[in-house]
Amino acid sequence: MITIEPCSLGQLDLLRSVSIDTFIDTFREENTEENLQAYVDRAFGEEQLEKELAEPESAFYLIYLDGQLAGYLKLNWGSSQTEQMGNDHLEVERIYIRTIFKRKGLGRMLLNYAFDEAKSKGKHVIWLGVWEKNQDALYFYKKLGFFEAGEHVFQFGSEQQTDLILKQAIR
Repeated sequence: MITIEPCSLGQLDLLRSVSIDTFIDTFREENTEENLQAYVDRAFGEEQLEKELAEPESAFYLIYLDGQLAGYLKLNWGSSQTEQMGNDHLEVERIYIRTIFKRKGLGRMLLNYAFDEAKSKGKHVIWLGVWEKNQDALYFYKKLGFFEAGEHVFQFGSEQQTDLILKQAIR
């Protein structure tokens, strides 16, 4: 059974753990240990995640498969978007799935959830940033109808990387 539920401040340790695990598993092979650690310390520290959980124009949703935490979704809208795309846009900042739960349709379920949230908030476009070297993610999103709409610089430790901005209109 699959369930998706909002993440609360009381689940901060759980959110932090799944964030660090999935990020390192996904990006370890293509990056230095120093840059990985610098990013993890900055992005997934307790204070940072507390701040993000308290942000009124952001939301985290945990996904469970048979009672086990499989990953999460983070959405931003309004001024919380990492790039200001306007009030008719909703950003999918993160879809993180633990390695052992990949290829089970959970990413697609979280993306469908994001579309439902966007519709309920009156948004017209969903957008996200994907590292240009993350071919699996790029394939996944493009297969689902996202198109390239630009790029931005992503500071990863001491390195500047390029994220492709992908968008899709909400039907």
